[in-house]
Amino acid sequence: MANIKSAKKQARQNVKRTSINLARKSSLKTAAKKLLIALEQSQNIEQVQILLKDAESKFARAKGKGTVHANTASRKISRLAKQVTAYAKASPK
Repeated sequence: MANIKSAKKQARQNVKRTSINLARKSSLKTAAKKLLIALEQSQNIEQVQILLKDAESKFARAKGKGTVHANTASRKISRLAKQVTAYAKASPK
């Protein structure tokens, strides 16, 4: 347990930041999973693109806040976008 006042404050901030980052990471996983489920269920391309845009924005925000590394966020967005593009090409119009 911290004894110095600044160390106590830092400990409180760490608890707060940890819970925020945990919620944000969970949100990222949920957004990506929703998109993958939509692709598996062969939903129409407009819905899939809306889910992709949502996932991209969540990853970009997490990247900006430092919750995930910039390269990790870019890689995951890129892979999701690649799957959506392949789905769009394969789906009948």
